[in-house]
Amino acid sequence: MVKNKNPIIAFLLAFLPGVGLMYLGKVGRGVLFSLTIIGSIPFGYVLNRALWMPEAFVLSIGAGFLLYVVSIIHTALTASKSVQQSEEQTAPLSSERFYTIILSMVPGLGHFQLGLMNRGVTFLASFLGVAAMILFVTFITGTGGFVVFLIILPVIWVYNFFDTMQLLNKKEAGEDLKDRSILEDFEDHHQGGKKSVVLATLLSMFPGAGHLYLGYQRRGVQLMAAFLFSIYILDALRLGIFLFLVPIIWFFSFFDGLQRATRHNKEPMEDEPIVSYFVNHQKWIGIALIFIGIYYPITNIVLPALAPYVNDYFQVNLYNLGQYMQTGIVCALLIIGGVKLLGGSKKKANMGEE
Repeated sequence: MVKNKNPIIAFLLAFLPGVGLMYLGKVGRGVLFSLTIIGSIPFGYVLNRALWMPEAFVLSIGAGFLLYVVSIIHTALTASKSVQQSEEQTAPLSSERFYTIILSMVPGLGHFQLGLMNRGVTFLASFLGVAAMILFVTFITGTGGFVVFLIILPVIWVYNFFDTMQLLNKKEAGEDLKDRSILEDFEDHHQGGKKSVVLATLLSMFPGAGHLYLGYQRRGVQLMAAFLFSIYILDALRLGIFLFLVPIIWFFSFFDGLQRATRHNKEPMEDEPIVSYFVNHQKWIGIALIFIGIYYPITNIVLPALAPYVNDYFQVNLYNLGQYMQTGIVCALLIIGGVKLLGGSKKKANMGEE
């Protein structure tokens, strides 16, 4: 047994084939696992080239992956044995901490290790239920746009992990843990008028969700609708040139949610909708809608219909013309936006001088 080895570091290093075992002092096993797993790729390639059997390459890769999983499990077991065999008084505590951290990789299992069944079931059911529902709706409707909702899963996972670590630290400090579900915590925060800044930050990863949690209903609904609608409309109308709007909406919603989370309970809450910013600019919104209405039928109906005839008579490929048009439109929009910003800054400067 090798002492003074951190089991958590060993487990993390196990994701590199054999390195975790080498860290624990099992150099021979680590080298064997490393060579076998990494060597499965060139070995399968050689078999495929020699026997002309693609199945041999697939089987070799599959065997290498199986050994990779076995090496991770073997490293975890070896690390846990080293913790259990330690003669230090902190061994039981370190063992529980190790198992809790490892199990917390799956939402809810870390809470089960701590004896919090209700809280663990809430996390596990939420994670699996959301994943199953999103995949089910995506499969039934045949609409890939619903996959965007999978962004909820890392939010649940991160919140589960930090909640497990917080409860583990409380238990190590000698505090009594109450087996309360997440819904009960939310209810207590709601009755007390307090909102969790950490939870609001995590929910802000999905546009509008953090705002809804903080009580900004109109602002949150508009941001969420803008994000989802932009993804759907750009995919349905094949307006790939406007895909840059999606990350802009996401970043605006995320940082706006962070700012409002930090100011919550410190300043009066004002649910100011996003749309109110554009009330005085309805003309530009109308122009944009008309432009989209003209652009879509031209690129998806007119150009494909005329492309064969134009190519036969004029030897011009309209599909390439469509690509050039997309690039030109993006450049024109950027130039117009820049000119508009420069014009606005000059007006403000003149007003300041007056």
